This record gives sequence, C-alpha cells and structure tokens, in this order.
Amino acid sequence: MRVDEPLSLTALARAGFTELSAVRARLAEFEELGGLAASSALALFRRVADPDAALERLLSLARRAPEQVGAHREDPARAARLARVVGASEGLWEFLMRHPAELSALDARVRSLPGADELRADLLESVGADPKASAPIAELTDEEGWSAFRRRYRRRLLQIASFDLDQADPVAGLDAVAASLSDLAGAAVEASLAVARAGTIGRGPGKYPLEQVEATGLAVIGMGKAGARELNYVSDVDVIFVSEGSVDIATRLAVLTMRGTDAPAIEPSLWQLDANLRPEGKDGVLVRSLESHIAYYDRWAKTWEFQALLKARPLAGDLELGRRYSAALSPQVWKSAERDGFVDSVQRMRERVIEHIIPEEVDWELKLGPGGLRDIEFTVQLLQLVHGHVDASVRQSATLPALASLVAGGYVGRDAGAEFADDYRTLRLLEHRVQLSRLRRTHLMPKDEDAQRVLARATGLAGTAAELVERWADIKRRVRGLHERLFYRPLLSAVAALPTEDVLMGERALSPEQAQARLAAIGFRDPRGALAHIGALTEGVSRAATIQRNLLPVMLQWFADGADPDYGLLTFRRLSDQLGDHHWFLRMLRDSSGAAQRLTRLLSGSRFVGELLGSLPESVAWLDSDDDLRPRPRATLEDERDAVLGRHEDADSVAGAMIWARRRGVLRLAIGGILGVTTIDEVSRGLSDITDVFLQCLLAAIRREQSATEPDGFEFAIIAMGRFGGRELGFGSDADVMYVFRTPETTPAASRAGLHIAAELKRLSDDPRLPFDLDLDLRPEGRNGPVARSFEAYAAYYARWSLTWEAQALLRGRGAAGDAALIADFERLADRTRYPASIGPTEVREVRRIKARVESERLPQGADPARHLKLGRGSLSDVEWYVQLIQLQNAARLPALRTTSTLGALQAAVDAGLVDDADAERLRAAWVFASRARSAMTLWTAKTSDVLPLDRVQLDGVARLMGYPRRSASRLEEEYLAVTRRARAVFERGFYGTAS
Repeated sequence: MRVDEPLSLTALARAGFTELSAVRARLAEFEELGGLAASSALALFRRVADPDAALERLLSLARRAPEQVGAHREDPARAARLARVVGASEGLWEFLMRHPAELSALDARVRSLPGADELRADLLESVGADPKASAPIAELTDEEGWSAFRRRYRRRLLQIASFDLDQADPVAGLDAVAASLSDLAGAAVEASLAVARAGTIGRGPGKYPLEQVEATGLAVIGMGKAGARELNYVSDVDVIFVSEGSVDIATRLAVLTMRGTDAPAIEPSLWQLDANLRPEGKDGVLVRSLESHIAYYDRWAKTWEFQALLKARPLAGDLELGRRYSAALSPQVWKSAERDGFVDSVQRMRERVIEHIIPEEVDWELKLGPGGLRDIEFTVQLLQLVHGHVDASVRQSATLPALASLVAGGYVGRDAGAEFADDYRTLRLLEHRVQLSRLRRTHLMPKDEDAQRVLARATGLAGTAAELVERWADIKRRVRGLHERLFYRPLLSAVAALPTEDVLMGERALSPEQAQARLAAIGFRDPRGALAHIGALTEGVSRAATIQRNLLPVMLQWFADGADPDYGLLTFRRLSDQLGDHHWFLRMLRDSSGAAQRLTRLLSGSRFVGELLGSLPESVAWLDSDDDLRPRPRATLEDERDAVLGRHEDADSVAGAMIWARRRGVLRLAIGGILGVTTIDEVSRGLSDITDVFLQCLLAAIRREQSATEPDGFEFAIIAMGRFGGRELGFGSDADVMYVFRTPETTPAASRAGLHIAAELKRLSDDPRLPFDLDLDLRPEGRNGPVARSFEAYAAYYARWSLTWEAQALLRGRGAAGDAALIADFERLADRTRYPASIGPTEVREVRRIKARVESERLPQGADPARHLKLGRGSLSDVEWYVQLIQLQNAARLPALRTTSTLGALQAAVDAGLVDDADAERLRAAWVFASRARSAMTLWTAKTSDVLPLDRVQLDGVARLMGYPRRSASRLEEEYLAVTRRARAVFERGFYGTAS
C-alpha cells in the first residue's frame, strides 16, 4: 500500500495513535478485510478514546464478521460510531465479538434515548413475555431466559453508550444517560422476574400452581442510584422486596430474579441485585410483607436505614404495591431527622466510609474518598433530611434535583450549588468512562499514565493525562471544602433538634398569639417585639427572606440561650438591614462552620459588641475564621499607622481614619475575647498596642501641622501610666498619660507648643461611639499640675518635691509615643525616682497610709467594699499596691522587678523569694478575676463600671461573658467574694506586715 501524506507519522500521532510502527499495517489489513480505505479510516479515530485499541478491535471484528463490518464501508458515520464504542469499551467489543449480528444496533445514530416503557417492553419481548402481563409465553429454561434478556440488555446498552460517546458535551448529558441506564436496569429486573415466574409455575420442588403464583404480588423497590434514576454503567442494583400473598412464593420469585442478573449462563452476568439494604440487612429475611416493613421501620430501624429509603421507588414487579410501600414509609423518612443524635450519626457514617477504604486506594477513589461523589451525596442527603420534614420541596430522590431544590429553598448558596452540580456530573462522567472501559464495577481513577490519557480523550475533559489528573485534583479540593462547610455546619444539628413548631415559627405557621407564647417560653422578654423583628426579616419572596426563614428558627434558639435575647434579635435585624445587599452575609451565616452561632452569642451577650458592629457591620465576616479574630501584630498596626499618615495630609483626616482603625481593632479583640479565641493576656497587650499606635499617629499628624511654629529642637513624648503603662488595659480602661516636652532652651513658645499638642490630642481622639479618655491625674501635683511639663521641670520636681505616691505611680510609666531620645531620657529619669537605693520606714508608712486613705475616701458613697473591683478588699488595688511596695523596696537591687507589668513584677517577686508561690497564686487569681469582671461589665453594658452589680439579670450577663453557664449570678458572686477574700488575707499579711 502506498504511504501518502495522510498516513505520515505526524498524521497518525495527531489522530491519537501511540503504536505508530504498527498502525499502517493494521490500517492496510482493515481495508483488505472490507473496512474503509486506510486514508479515509484515519478520520475515524480522532474522536476515539483509544485509537490503537479501537483499530485492533475493529480488525478482530472484521476477521470475525467481515460482512457485518464491511457494511460500514459505505457509511463513514456508522463506522465512526462503531470506532468510538469499541475504542472506549473493551466490554462492548467483547459483546460484539460474541454476537456480531448486534452490530445492527449501530446502524442508525441514536438521537434520543429510549424511555422506560420502551425498554421494559423490549426486554420482556426478548423472553417472550407480554409487557402488559409480565408473564412469559415462550417455553424457555431459566438459563435461556436469562441469556435472552442479558443479550437484549447489552444491545440497548450499546445504543446508550453510542449516544453518550457522540455528545459534544458529555458532562451536560450525563443526567439523561444515567436515567436511561436506570430504566434499562429496571427493565432487566422486570424481565428477570418474568423468567422467575415462569420457572416457579408447575410441579415439583420450588414449583407452585399457576393460580397461586399469579395471586402472589412482589414489588421490587429500587434503592440507591437505581431508585434515584442515576445509575452507572456497571453498579450493583440495590433493591428491597415487598410481598403480598404467599411469602414463600414471593421469596422463590425474589431468589430467581436475583439469579437472573448474575448467575452463570451462556451470556455473561450483568450485575448483582443487592438486597442488603433490607430490614436487618444480610441477617434479615429476603422478603417481607408491607405490614412487616412498616412495623420494622416503626420500631427498630436505624438512622442509616431512613437515609437509604430516601431514594426508594418502585422499580419492577407489582408497581401498585410498590407505590403503597413508598407512601407508607415516606413520612417516617422525613421525620427521621428528629431522632436524637441524627446529624452526628450521619456525619459519623460518612467518616466510617472513608476509614474503611483500603489505604492504597484512598487517593484514587472517585466515589468514596475525600472530595469524591459520596461527599456530595451525603451532603445533599443530610440537608434534605434535616429540612425536608417541614419543606416538601426538597423531598427529591435524585441527587441533582435535590440539590437544585435546596438551592431554590435557600439552604445552599447558588454558587455553591452550581459548583457542586458541575463537579458531581464531572466525577460521574469519569466514573462512567472508567466502568464503560471493561464493563466492570470500579470507582478508581487509573494510576497508569496511558490509561489516564485514554480517559482524558474518552471524557473530553483534558488533552493529556497530567491535565486530567490536575483537573480532578482541583475538583476534589473544591468538593471536600464545600462538603466540610455544608455537611458539618452546626445549623444542621440545631435544625434537626428543633420542635416542629419552632421550625415553622419563622414562616409564621403559628398564630401570632401562639408564636408570642412560644417566644416568651424560650426566654424573650418582649415577645411581641421579637415577633415583629421576625416578620420584618422573613416577609416577602426574596432570596434573602427565604434564607432568613431557614436561619431564624435555629438562631432564635441560640438568641434565647444568651443573656439578652431581645437585644440580640434587635441588633441582628439592624445588621441584616445594613448588610441586606451583601450576599456574603447570609451565605456565610448559612454555610459557615459556626458564624451564625457565634453571632447570636455576641449579640445576645454584649451591647458593647452590638453597638460597635452597628458602625462596622462588615466586621461580621471575621466570624468565619479564627485567624481574623486574633489580635493584629504590632508591626501590622504600625504599617497601618504609616499608611494613614501617608494618605491623609491634615490632622483631622488622620484622626478620622485612626478612630475607625481603633474601633476595628478593639472590636476584633472584644469578639475574640468573648469567643475564647483570644486570651486575657492577648487582649490586654492588644488593647495597649492599639492605644500606643493610635496616640503615635495622632501625635505625628499634630506635629506635622504645627512644625512651622515649633521652636527649634522641640521634642515631645507621651508617657503611658497606670494599666496603660503596664500594658494591662481592659475594655473601658482609661488611658493614663503624662506629657513631656524638651527644647534646647525652655521658652514660652515651647510651653505653648506642648499645651497645644495636649489640647489637640484630646480633641482629635474624641470618639462618641467608643470613648477614649486621656487621664492626666497621675502627673506631678495631680489635677493641680500643668498639663504638659518640660523635661527639666520634671527632673527638678522629682528631685526636690516628689512624694512617695508619685514615685509609686512612676513604677508603671513607659514611653508610648513621641521622640525616642526624649522617651529614653525620661525613662532614665523615672528610674532614679521609682527604683530608690533604699526606702525608709517613713516612706513605707506613707504608702500604707495613702492606701488606707484611698480605701476610705475614694470608694464611692454607699458602695460595698466587698464588690468594688478596683478599690474593694482583695481587688485590683490591693494586689497592685502590694506589688508596687515590693518594687519600691527591692527593684534597685533586683533588676527583674523593674517592669511596668503588675503580674510580671509579681512573678519576679516569687522568683526572688519575696512572695511564696501560694500567696502569689491567690493574688494573681484575684487580679485576673477582677480584671475579667471589669471588662465583662463593659462588654455587657457598653458602659464602664467598677462595682459588681446586685441585679441578678445584670450579674448573670457578666457571668456569661466570663464563661459561666446560664443562671450563674450567684456562683459568680460567691467565687469573686471567695477569691478576693483569700487575696485580702495575703495583702494584709504582706502589705501591712512587710518589714522596712
């Protein structure tokens, strides 16, 4: 044969051949055996999955049946259909080798797939049965009957495969192919049952009189993919048998029907009819009456059995009996989610599936592995079962229609639903092509690169093996991520646990009076107002209203679990109004692993957070990730400071931007602290860092504006004092500060510049939403002293007139903002005052006297000393004064005590043997408890208070923020009084008994 250009090696390679040295000879032989001319035949293989295998198989067919293959010579389209089928399926090629006459099935292009009735009639006709009566009229042995309908089944399978392989977009066409495969399987079961009936009639063992067999009803219920009409090319067909009449005859029919599809016969088996989903599984009887099925599911069925029934439908046999079965059991399916632990059991079942995969196969599983088909199916089924007991629209048997209804109902986001559907179809296509190859049941992606290349061509999903594997890996990651978000979100367990009236309350199924009574019963103090909020959130037909109707029943329960559900619901409504146009908000609450529950906890437990969220609603997005709730590193805050200074020229604009930045930072810390993401130490440091950077930015902006009027060499610094200086701020803490300036020569202009900065700091830091109090009372001479002093004036004052309490106040002084050189010099100046070489008895007595005076004079009139968190017995001031006295006495000789942190100094005192471990632990416990309670009161009321409330509702709200369970007001009170009593005993023994 002349080798012309179309048969060049390049052309052969472009057609997809890899065994190039042998192709020309095979094409020549194909032509000689009656096939197409070699040059024309090459075009057949460009759309073939495995051109080399297709050519070899065509040759075998041509040798086996030259006339039938030769009939394709004048019809290239028919030849192309044959090449595509045998190139994609060794199993169908083997069928054609056994039955060359079946090549006629490919004579015409399959433009549409046959319906269930057509397939049923065709397969019944193959065994000589009347489609209307399903009774055989031909005299066939069991094996003859089995072989007859198996051959007809495979002929129809050949046509379905031809249609499938001919599609321009096989992913989009997968639904129709799966439905047709399911209908074909149902027809095969019907034909097998017809053969079984014929084999049961007569005399002898296993035979029964005709009238008894005809009087026995047997319904074959399709389960799993067969029931959902989403079957693969090769799958076990899961069934349940339901009888009416003689159970013995029905059992005989069932046994023979099962043999019909997989027992040895002339024509090989199709697949197994698997009845293991029946009641009691393998240990249960094969056939039960309808009444027996109902009784079993009423009393003994496990959760997984109801999940299995989700896809049940009459498949073959007595369809009317099958419909009665479905009608009787469907209500139980949709009530199964109300069982205790239902969601957890379904989730655990999915995990067990993965655990039981052979380790070497986990990464290659298309169906069972992580990111596989089961992830999508279990997710959809769980969502259906949870929501389907009140929403009939999601009661679908097939995965993709069910997913579409879940999207329409607002239970799954549209984007997530579209991704899930497309990925499901793509994974199913891969599974189909792998099974079609050898007509064997498998769900494994091939590991061999050549097999992957063939699969890529068979699916049209990629051009190379590597591209296919990469696309599959992307799908797995995407599917697993969506599965984990939807399958494990806490809303599912909460919805499943709700009483029906609570689920319906969001949809206003109850009367207003009933709904108000229910709201009052679960803890709302203003049920009428709550009902109005619910109505405003759920009214209308918008998608947002639909999602709210799904969210609210559960969120109402979570709000009710909080200390102030009414405020929580009100604030949620306001947030929803603000974020109504942002699709991410409701999508996050619905799909996140815990954002909705976190939000209800915050809004019903903290007015501080609720009010801040009102000005920063977009911050709700942080609830989806713990990383977003952790304090921003100091360096990140400083970068933001520098960016603000770079973007804004005037000080007012800088202040506006930094006020928003401070709100965001404080809100992040408040949310993280309440939710337990952030520790109390991290909160204290974070608040201190935010305050530092806030003041640094304002100071820089002010000085930039007044630079032209500042005296030459002017320096300015802000000295942090008190808890701010110790980096131990809590929510609601003032920022205690002192201002210091320095110039080469002290002049009135320098004083004016310093006072101007102080005034501007106060003006620019004002924030009505999140107050910022700059407290200068710890400066020399207190409120009577100048607001800002020169460095020299500070040095003179501390050298000549400083009182002991002022040296004590300096123990927590540190530079927070301003010129570094001035800060360093001031801190050295402070060290000389606060760390004296020695402190005499007179100074010690003065410290003790002032402490006693503070307790008697500064405590608010009528306040209970036992309940005051700052000045009360055993509270913050007791611990701080005791530690500061130790520092005054010992820091000069013990450098470790030279820290502005109270707890840091206390630990240094323990390490130095100045305080024993037990006493230090009592002091530390009291200080931390009081600090937490003080912050909790601010978070609860959005107001600053230092007195533990007497009101039980208020005290319970504080307790909840501190991690106590509901109704723990008395417990909080008792524990606070006990911990401060122990600390007071240590304080009195140590503070007043310390030798000078």
